[in-house]
Amino acid sequence: MNTPGQWSGMGLSQLSNQKSRSISAENPNGAKGGGAMADAAPDGPARELGRGWKCRPSITIQPGETAALADISGPGMLQSLWMTGYTGRDFILRIYWDEQARPSVETPMADFFSMHWSEGNGIFDGPLVHVNSLPVAVNPNKGMNCFWEMPFRRHCRVTLENRNPGEPKVLYYQINYCLGEVPENAAYFHAQFRRVNPLGYLQPYVILDGVNGRGHYVGTTMGWGINNNRW
Repeated sequence: MNTPGQWSGMGLSQLSNQKSRSISAENPNGAKGGGAMADAAPDGPARELGRGWKCRPSITIQPGETAALADISGPGMLQSLWMTGYTGRDFILRIYWDEQARPSVETPMADFFSMHWSEGNGIFDGPLVHVNSLPVAVNPNKGMNCFWEMPFRRHCRVTLENRNPGEPKVLYYQINYCLGEVPENAAYFHAQFRRVNPLGYLQPYVILDGVNGRGHYVGTTMGWGINNNRW
């Protein structure tokens, strides 16, 4: 949903001319009035319902395939992401701003939403996970949400790669965004994933380095596995 005046810093009371849009498996292009327009699956129980019903709640990403979840012409801003289904590290999330060659976000999908120990093929596989914070929430169980402000000026592309060599994986998702002018001082969102397994004895773990220029460091989420039997 659109938060009026969000870029001006005035909050909910400030009116805005930004246009709200939403992308999902039902409306992969975010077209206005484009929801519930997908044809029913030919071999599924909804085959006689046709359009106007929720016939495509998810997508299946084949082994080695990279699915394009969003391809948006700007200017605009991503406002929230919701994802669930398969929650293991075979899903790699990437986000590209303004036709860049390398992604500004590149991380396993679940780790992006602070779910570091959620291996499993379904929503109810693995441990129960709750995350409660302002920018990221996982509730009631592996329903992954984030509310980072992610502006772009010309273009936004969101992809998800299935790195499993032999199994297709299912994704439920929704990407909410708005279209409108972006202020000159609006920053691009970045996120990266690092893993050391195992970390050497008395070796420091590097969280962040090599960053240049202006920006805001907005935080780190860390999953720590204990491999020492004396713990």
